[in-house]
Amino acid sequence: MWNGFTPGLVVAPGLVVGALCMALGASAQEPARPTLILKQIVDGMPQGTQQEVQVLTAAFLPGQATVFHTHRFPVTVYVLEGAFTLEMEGHPAVTVSAGQSFVEPPGVRMTGYNRSPAAPLRVVVFYVGEPGTPFLDVHQH
Repeated sequence: MWNGFTPGLVVAPGLVVGALCMALGASAQEPARPTLILKQIVDGMPQGTQQEVQVLTAAFLPGQATVFHTHRFPVTVYVLEGAFTLEMEGHPAVTVSAGQSFVEPPGVRMTGYNRSPAAPLRVVVFYVGEPGTPFLDVHQH
């Protein structure tokens, strides 16, 4: 025996965790499960045998906006903090609040805004495109 360990003794990991929880006065917990935030069928995803996944973060100061742009493939935005307003040509403006998500369509000219005069905005952006495809294409108004 060495520091409480007996060589050759095999214990299932679940038993070790359960015993540790009981020793610490904690109860065993259910496994973590995901929460569905958005489920949507989209058009315009890459068709090749390989895709490049990009996960980006962006922070907007009060009143700050993105450039006027398009995306070649759908972009999913998840708002961590604040409210994100997206103005797209030919579509009504959309405001997405913290804890919500939205899919930006490909090929639509748009600008994203933090319309708050005081609160910051933080988002996570998920983009799947053909390898080497730029995240966005900048346009003139």
